Amino acid sequence: MSGVWVFKNGVVRLQDNPSFKGSSRCKVLVHVATDQVVTSYEVLERMLSSLGWERYYDDPDLFQFHKSSTMHLISLPKDFNKLKSMHLYDIVVKGRPNAFEVRDAHR
Repeated sequence: MSGVWVFKNGVVRLQDNPSFKGSSRCKVLVHVATDQVVTSYEVLERMLSSLGWERYYDDPDLFQFHKSSTMHLISLPKDFNKLKSMHLYDIVVKGRPNAFEVRDAHR
C-alpha cells in the first residue's frame, strides 16, 4: 500500500500517492497454453469451457462460472472493465493448475 496520510477536519485518511500511481502496473490474465491475454468475458468463457467450466446464471449482477466436478464458483463483476487483481487470482487458483497466470501488463 502506497500513499500519503492526510489530516483534515479531525480525520486522518490515506490518499493515493500520485507519483506512485503513474508508475503502477495493471495486471492481466493470461491463458498459459496459448499465451493469450484474456480481453473479454467471451474470450474467458471460451477458455474456461474448454477446461470443463460452465456459465452459471443464478445472479444477474455477476458473471459466474461453475465446474460440476468441484465446489468452486468463480464470481466476477458484470462489467469486464471492473475486474480487479483479486478476481484474476481467483481464476488462477480455481482453474486447472497452470491453465492461467496473472502478469504485469505492458503499457
